[in-house]
Amino acid sequence: MPGTSPPERITPDIDFVQELRGLFDLSGVRAWVPGGYGGIGEAVSWGLALAGASIAVSGRGRDRATALAERISAAGLKADAIAFDAQDVRAIEAAADEVAGCLGGLDVLVNCIGIQREEPLGSVTEAAFDEVYRVNLKSAMFLAQAAARLQSDEMQSAGLQSDTGKRQIHLLSVRAQLGLRDRGYSAYCSTKGALVMLIKQHAMELAPRGITVNGVAPTFVYTEMIRHVMENDAFRRELHQRIPLGRIADPKDVVGPVLFFASPAAAFVTGQTLYVDGGITASQ
Repeated sequence: MPGTSPPERITPDIDFVQELRGLFDLSGVRAWVPGGYGGIGEAVSWGLALAGASIAVSGRGRDRATALAERISAAGLKADAIAFDAQDVRAIEAAADEVAGCLGGLDVLVNCIGIQREEPLGSVTEAAFDEVYRVNLKSAMFLAQAAARLQSDEMQSAGLQSDTGKRQIHLLSVRAQLGLRDRGYSAYCSTKGALVMLIKQHAMELAPRGITVNGVAPTFVYTEMIRHVMENDAFRRELHQRIPLGRIADPKDVVGPVLFFASPAAAFVTGQTLYVDGGITASQ
């Protein structure tokens, strides 16, 4: 109508050059990588460090963690090593405090811990099932708890309310969604499936604190963990045929999604699991 003012603009004014330039920059980020010297973990540790993060490589093997931290440091990047047993809750808590001491705080947790004990349904043992549960699921619960304590305490002490780049990221598997024919994956599939829901629940509980929680779920990745199945020519050929992109993942295929979730680009993404699987979950 004549004389009527146009509606107020609701699209925010954005300085694209300034606000988008650092979307994937992790400079100054302090990241803890439990399982950070494994086949996938090593690639993730390098990726975080190369993106600018200071990292604490962790795992039960002190020598392996130290060796990787020294290689990363020798490349002019920032890395420390922390040894702990992920099956011991008190050890997780102590390791978190040690990480905070080394890094000066904690921004990002990238949990790369996971094992598999393959046993057919009729032969599953209580000892093996319990071990997979403790490593794959219970450790994720208490790593998340320890990290959230550090992240929340720091935000509270600084009086921060909005998103400050606090992130939790867990490595899962497509076996969180898909069973596997002709293999004994009861413990592995059930713990990875449970981790999907743990991520969703933690995302809800930590959202008011500005902490995001997400998962990265690859298909088979060329690491020592799958040597026994990759040496089975028939199984490997069948797997290539089932994956639409026609290949098994390389560890570096996992790094990009992890960096995304750790970066400012994912500030509004939480409770999600990204399947890095060559399309297999889209076709099954």
